[in-house]
Amino acid sequence: MKFQWKLPGGAKVWKLLDQYKYVLIAIAVGIVLLLWPSGEGGQGPPADTAGEQGMFDLEELEKKLAQTLSQVEGAGKVTVTLTLKSGMEQVLASDRSTSVTERGSSVEEETVIINAGTGQGQSAVLLTQRYPTFQGALVVCEGGDDAGIRLLMTQAVSSLTGIGSDRITVCKGGG
Repeated sequence: MKFQWKLPGGAKVWKLLDQYKYVLIAIAVGIVLLLWPSGEGGQGPPADTAGEQGMFDLEELEKKLAQTLSQVEGAGKVTVTLTLKSGMEQVLASDRSTSVTERGSSVEEETVIINAGTGQGQSAVLLTQRYPTFQGALVVCEGGDDAGIRLLMTQAVSSLTGIGSDRITVCKGGG
């Protein structure tokens, strides 16, 4: 004896389920994978990425930029030097208390510290993180005597760093 559902339009429901069975299986597998425990125990980001957050290495950025720019046809070997207008800044949450004394008021500020709850100790509460602002760039490349290469280098550095093209200098390298 075969069990049959008695729904209004039941034949249509079974026909739709049969037609979209692979899509429904894919959705079910996706949901299972999303709910699958990752084995990290919910302790936050992995250790290797936790150290990289908030890190800014100017030399590493210059090397990466030079490596990318050297891929431009006709550029040759490229060296990039960037100058910063302002460095990296982290704004931490803080408690402020004001007290009034005979000589005036004094403000006392204390950084908010939270317990991580994972046995890793305490950490300050980070409100915002401001990345460095670039002031200018110098690009030295073997193809720097070609006006087309200079234009490409200027546009690339400007788009990658946000520096205006008037603050980027491209020179021919001795190679």
